[in-house]
Amino acid sequence: MRDSRLTLFVDAHVFDREFQGAQTFLRELYTQLMADHPELDIYFGARNVQHIQSVFPQLPASHILPYQKKSAGLLRYIFDIPAYIRQYRFDFAHFQYISPRNTAGCRYIVTLHDVLFNDFKTAFSPFFRLSRHVLFGRSIKQAQIKTTVSAYSRQRISNHYNIPAQALHVIPNGTSDGFLQQQTSRQEAADLVYEKFGISNYILYVSRIEPRKNQLLLLQKYLRLRLYRRGITLVFIGKESVQVPALTQLIAGLDSEQKHYFHWLPQVTQADLAAFYRACRLFVYPSRAEGFGIPPLEAAICQAPVLCSSATAMEDFNFFAPYTFDPDNEAEFEQKLADIIDAPPDDTFTQGVAQHIHKHYNWKHSSELFYSLLQPKNYL
Repeated sequence: MRDSRLTLFVDAHVFDREFQGAQTFLRELYTQLMADHPELDIYFGARNVQHIQSVFPQLPASHILPYQKKSAGLLRYIFDIPAYIRQYRFDFAHFQYISPRNTAGCRYIVTLHDVLFNDFKTAFSPFFRLSRHVLFGRSIKQAQIKTTVSAYSRQRISNHYNIPAQALHVIPNGTSDGFLQQQTSRQEAADLVYEKFGISNYILYVSRIEPRKNQLLLLQKYLRLRLYRRGITLVFIGKESVQVPALTQLIAGLDSEQKHYFHWLPQVTQADLAAFYRACRLFVYPSRAEGFGIPPLEAAICQAPVLCSSATAMEDFNFFAPYTFDPDNEAEFEQKLADIIDAPPDDTFTQGVAQHIHKHYNWKHSSELFYSLLQPKNYL
């Protein structure tokens, strides 16, 4: 006889791909849920079983359901996932962005992180925009429980798909306690970064390489201000997920002195990332468009000075003011970058920002919001 625990299937295929914010969302949300609510019987579906085991070491091996169809990723929505839902008779199934057709007896939860492709069309190909608009729209509309990660995304999803805003539940991203647990002194972090990577006295930007992420603007202004002449290094951490020809061309044209002070690391470990955050002279986040924007919060809880875009979902990060800017106003950004280099915020300011973020953006709060949606009293 099946026990009375709620059973939940999680489509974890995002862990089969390059790093993205949805991985952080699932990793931190479910780590907290499993710690606080052992009564939930949670299963994960993915192709890379070993990776899921490393992300959730507390999870029994029997609770990782491998996807068998390898010829095309979307086939999991036709074959693997519906079969698992029927076999295990799950009460809930949680999807990021895209879900299969509804299965009787299982309530679908869809988290649609953003619909930026509808608002920033030049940053995405026509095929990407059309296919995502159709697939994301169908999935969020049919979901019994509709979630997103910010008030900005809720408003844009409501607008594009004609869904009442009150039907979209905001489960905000948080900051990982892992970063706090890995914290050493700023000097120890700086020593680690220098010994392992040969990098010191640096400006940091952590994000995938895409046009909307705006690495090009930061590099242009770094060069224009000739910060390399002052011995200040610029570091990008993140894989290239969308080609940015102008950025590629600019990097290729760097002279020997400029190249010496510019570093692009596609990926680092979480421990190394915590050290990079902790030791940086300045963290800059010039993105034009985000559904949320986790990296500036991660940098801030490591007490790094942060200069952050105020566009889209990041308008909520007003606690960074006056160190915010409009990424479409290049003159403002250049001036603010020059100013913060010469007159950074003091420790009292950075500590206050870190405390605010830890209080208002934490996974325990977000996991409780999510858990409440699983209760019958909250069914729509």
